[in-house]
Parts: sequence; structure tokens; C-alpha cells
Amino acid sequence: MRTPASAGPLACPCGSGLAYPDCCEPWHHGPRHLQAPNAVALMRSRYSAFVTDALQYLLDTWHPDTRPAQLDPNPADLKWLGLQVKQHIEQDADHASVEFVARYRQAGRATRLHEISRFVRQDGRWFYLDGQHR
Repeated sequence: MRTPASAGPLACPCGSGLAYPDCCEPWHHGPRHLQAPNAVALMRSRYSAFVTDALQYLLDTWHPDTRPAQLDPNPADLKWLGLQVKQHIEQDADHASVEFVARYRQAGRATRLHEISRFVRQDGRWFYLDGQHR
């Protein structure tokens, strides 16, 4: 994970207002590993994982039917700028969708990723299934 060595706890990238160690980090590396309680929490923790290059967490929370073989770390010129959750819909107890906008800058160019992501719960665990870009 990329954090300044001299800084105290940084704000969680997911935008919760909590410090990273009190928010998404326990899902990435700690006692709540892989146990997000719902689809929106999983989506937020996955955004934080993209920001912090927690690549194994991303793969572990990606549904096996749609999971890529590997992920590459962020390029040096990419900076994640923020996340806005626009909508969260639970179709039933095991299926949900989350609409979000993630902003980033790469090589000086600002970009917005607007996606509706689908999530499924299997054996009590939520997984990212796929997403449709808007």
C-alpha cells in the first residue's frame, strides 16, 4: 500500500470519513478480510483496493466466472481523486447493483469512471460480478 511513512492514519480512500485502518484496511488485510457485509461496502472497499494497489483483495473479491487472471498495479502517473456512490439497489438477498463515479487523473488528464456494478452473494460472501460503463 502506498502511504507516507511519516504521516498518521490517512483518510480512507472510499470517502467514508474514517481513517483507512478503521475502514477498508481490515477488509483488505485484517480481521474482516473478505467479509464486506453488503454490496455497497464491498464496492467501496474495492475502490480503496484499487487506490492502494491491494491487488490480491481485488482478485479475491471478483467472482470466479468473470475474474481476470491478474491485475497490474497503478501506473506511476495515475492518481485516484475520489469516489461518489450514486445509487445502491438490492434486487434480492443475494443480488445487488451499485452505481458509482470514480475520478482519477493520469498523465495530467482528469477522467471519470461511471459504472453500474453487479454483485452476487455466494456462501455468505459478496463478490463483484461485472460492470456496465455509463
